[in-house]
Amino acid sequence: MALTPQNSEAFMREVDEAVRQDQLLTFWERFGRAIVALVILGLLAFAGYLYWQHHTKTQSQAVSEEMDKVIATAAGGGTPDAKELEKLANASQPGFRASALLVKAGAAARKGDNKTAIAAYQAMANDSALDQPYRDLALIRQTTLEYESLKPQQVVDRLKPLAVEGAPWFGSAGELVAIAYMKMRKPDLAGPLFAAMAKDQNVPQSIRSRARQMAGLLGVDAVETPAEPVKG
Repeated sequence: MALTPQNSEAFMREVDEAVRQDQLLTFWERFGRAIVALVILGLLAFAGYLYWQHHTKTQSQAVSEEMDKVIATAAGGGTPDAKELEKLANASQPGFRASALLVKAGAAARKGDNKTAIAAYQAMANDSALDQPYRDLALIRQTTLEYESLKPQQVVDRLKPLAVEGAPWFGSAGELVAIAYMKMRKPDLAGPLFAAMAKDQNVPQSIRSRARQMAGLLGVDAVETPAEPVKG
């Protein structure tokens, strides 16, 4: 009995389905174990990543809390625990480590141990593992402690690259460089630098006030020009 077109189409679909099932079974018999192994490895790797992420976050929070305590103690004029400070100074997180090193050097300076403080700041300034802003701040503080023993030109050579508008420590570095210019009897360089600091909104207000006064004494206008209203 001949198959009708409808029966023929149904028969071909059944054949195709059987072939696909046979191919799938053959594929699974050949590669099934490998696929299961890869899935298990993937799940284990993902679980490991989640654990590592949680552990890192928890560890960072703990170090952050310790760092907050140390900074609060130092800011209040107290002396941070030496062991705790040393632990933080060797932390794996560069930001916490840098902050702890700054506190450690600052504590030595407050005690009058400038030699230890200068050495600590110098080591930070030369530490390429630290972010540049921390290294620059350490160089500025080192120079501040050594200021009276340095020649003005040495101060300029060290800090002039940092004494530019837009730099993170423009005010701190600029003030030291401008005073060095005055010692070198170069008011033509000191005046404009003082004026630039006085007009820079990112410079701390205390430095801006001093810079404005010094610029005025040197005959340089340091008054900010108000912005013109936008015309409609």
